[in-house]
Amino acid sequence: MAASSPNEWIEIMEDELPTAVVHEFLYAGEGGGVCIFAGTTRRFTGEKETVRLFYEAHNSMALKEMRALVSRATETWPVLKAVLLHRTGEVAVGQASVIVGVTTPHRDDAFLASRFLIDELKKSVQIWKKEVYRNGSTEWVETDWES
Repeated sequence: MAASSPNEWIEIMEDELPTAVVHEFLYAGEGGGVCIFAGTTRRFTGEKETVRLFYEAHNSMALKEMRALVSRATETWPVLKAVLLHRTGEVAVGQASVIVGVTTPHRDDAFLASRFLIDELKKSVQIWKKEVYRNGSTEWVETDWES
């Protein structure tokens, strides 16, 4: 685990995301609300069967934006600890591509800060996703920030 600080873990990694470790990292004695969201590869996208995803990122730009998002969240809500992890490379069906985690004194703030982080990550962080389908076709998925 390569935490950015004792209270923030922001990372882009090629290996499987350490979902079990995230909860341990987010523990804070003052925290009454811990919210963890994992975005996983789903088997079907519309009528197409997905066999895997492939992610690419401009790591330095993506990490800079991820840090800025966590900073905005901590300025808006009383975030005690935050996790923002994203995979690159191949991600199989059922595996996590992204994990967002937040600890706050109360649950409402944890839910709101987590929702903000995942929504804004999808809108502004330079990470590209390619879907690989059972029929052999592939498709780069348009992101919100490309629009």
